[in-house]
Amino acid sequence: EDPSVTLFREYLRIDTVHPKPDYDAAVRFLERVGTDLGLACQKVEVCQGRVVLILTWKGTNPNLRSILLNSHTDVVPVFEEHWTYPPFEAVKDSQGNIYARGAQDMKCVSIQYLEAIRRLKAEGKSFARTIHLTFVPDEEVGGHKGMEMFVQRPEFRALNVGFALDEGLASPSDTFSVFYGEKSPWWIKVKCLGSPGHGSRFISNTAAEKMHKVITSFLAFRESEKQRLKSDSSLTLGDVTSLNMTMLEGGVSFNVVPSEMAASFDIRIPPTVDLEAFEEQVAAWCRGAGDGVTYEFHQKCMDQHVTSTEESDPWWKAFSGVCKDMKLQLKLEIFPAATDSRYIRAVRHPAIGFSPMNCTPVLLHDHNEFLNEQVFLRGIDIYAHLLPALASVPPLSTEG
Repeated sequence: EDPSVTLFREYLRIDTVHPKPDYDAAVRFLERVGTDLGLACQKVEVCQGRVVLILTWKGTNPNLRSILLNSHTDVVPVFEEHWTYPPFEAVKDSQGNIYARGAQDMKCVSIQYLEAIRRLKAEGKSFARTIHLTFVPDEEVGGHKGMEMFVQRPEFRALNVGFALDEGLASPSDTFSVFYGEKSPWWIKVKCLGSPGHGSRFISNTAAEKMHKVITSFLAFRESEKQRLKSDSSLTLGDVTSLNMTMLEGGVSFNVVPSEMAASFDIRIPPTVDLEAFEEQVAAWCRGAGDGVTYEFHQKCMDQHVTSTEESDPWWKAFSGVCKDMKLQLKLEIFPAATDSRYIRAVRHPAIGFSPMNCTPVLLHDHNEFLNEQVFLRGIDIYAHLLPALASVPPLSTEG
């Protein structure tokens, strides 16, 4: 077996699943690999029990802005009864498919970064720009005790980031998905107050009647966006606003009309949408349902920064130029969910979401997540071409 594949499978066997990820084991493993590669190591505890590991390959001109290679160490829970193989054993079948939680999301990318650097160092290469690798916790639960805190710290500012790479998605076709922006996640809870009473009577102005109007308005909008996506083949999921009702609360007994009901909605809004106008639409739906209807945000991301994909942009020119040379067909998209890239962009650093996995079903968070070893190895080759180009971008005007 290729040693890179062996290393990948070793990492997959470290159980970093929520709610109790073994972050210490992951950091020890990655630190060992980094030390083996001669990379400088730094650990930053952003809050208790949440450590960001930084591995650094210093450039020949460390005053230039650096290249940041980001990945997260945690993975989402599994339902083992739906898996063909145990999800933390990294079983490889006869076709070379490696089954494990994190195979696509995103332990593959972590090892591909490291193995690309191993190859470049073995070839005696060096580059002007410093390359930093960050391995962060808690991305799968929102990044609030990971990247969101890390970007506000002096240790992050000291990295002097010029351009960042982070995770993308697998692509079932020949093309490679490249994500230059993300939707803004809004989690909204709508509360309806109404007249209570006995379940045998026709009570007026009930919370349930108001909730019915709220749900009807929200889901009608959902249907219109769903149809817009369906009717225009040029659109992707990242181009439309997704909306789902995810929780419904209320009531104490079969025979009591409740005085309060609540519904929660997960909404993901593309950067092309006017967020203030959209919130006014939400407010109008609530006003239209009657008195005593209010909403509150449990998450409200207002950042809509996107990364330039213009050929005049030096970072994009370097990235896309390598892809052209390697004859990789790219598909530019807005990421349909959320990654740590949004925190990097929010502090004004360009970031691209890219996981080099084509001809591969999208299985992140799904049962039987797998990645083929040949796709994995090709990804190392792709990064081994990308990193020299990015780390050799000539000094920008702002770098003097």
